[in-house]
Amino acid sequence: MSTVGTAGTPVAGTRGSRGAGASLALHATLIVASVIAVFPVAWLVLTSIKPRDAWQSTTVELFNHPSLDNYTQVLGQTAFPRWLFNSLLVAAMTTVMGVVLSATTGYAVSRFRFPGFRSIMWMLLITQMFPVAILIVPIYNLMAGLGLINQFPGLVIAYLTSTIPFCAWMMKGYFDTVPVEIDEAGRVDGLTPFGTFWRLILPLSKPGLAVAGFYSFITAWAEVAYATAFMTGDDKYTLAVGIGQFVGQHKAEWGLLTASSVLIAIPAAVVFLLVQRNIVTGLTAGATKS
Repeated sequence: MSTVGTAGTPVAGTRGSRGAGASLALHATLIVASVIAVFPVAWLVLTSIKPRDAWQSTTVELFNHPSLDNYTQVLGQTAFPRWLFNSLLVAAMTTVMGVVLSATTGYAVSRFRFPGFRSIMWMLLITQMFPVAILIVPIYNLMAGLGLINQFPGLVIAYLTSTIPFCAWMMKGYFDTVPVEIDEAGRVDGLTPFGTFWRLILPLSKPGLAVAGFYSFITAWAEVAYATAFMTGDDKYTLAVGIGQFVGQHKAEWGLLTASSVLIAIPAAVVFLLVQRNIVTGLTAGATKS
């Protein structure tokens, strides 16, 4: 690509310009990457509408007498609706408590210096370093001692141990970008620290709150290890654990598994669509400070 100078003579291509070959290669790469990303999802959806045992056919067919029988069986003849209710309940409790606790913690460590401040910061950082495989045994023992095994509050508390440290650090970074002068103006107007936080800071922190809520929801929605260890009754299973009942000792019900997977993805997609405008802003706000 070239431009014309003041004397009418062509000027060399501008920085970042691409030739036809480079542009074609770039678009081809993007198309291939998009196909690779979309293919598993499309195959999952197509498999979910195929007749039972059609996936065992040696012939690759995109459409093989499509029907909604798998969805009908999942919703009407299994405990899937109960598992869905359990997952929604646990995810909602985790999201609300995770956002409230991480927002208040993030604001406190962002604005105040108090005895134990450094210890809290280290605690929030270190707790993120341990994998679930290490934490699950001590947390299980704690929940057993409190009588919270096979109880939804115990599962929510287990999820909060992983969501709050991450979200609190993220919210601290976001609150650091909010000018301190806003807090000072609130104090001049006679607001308490909590009043300043509630009435002035939170309305400015919607992107950060959206990311904290989305992370908390997805953590509770898709988690398997804690739910498997803490929930022992079929009526207490969440979706991530419940669909494992479709895998038998000698055979897996792939039609039911794929149909369940599609249904499970719908709430997560809805939550993502609700907060997508704020996700990038919330994640990058704490990266730089003006």
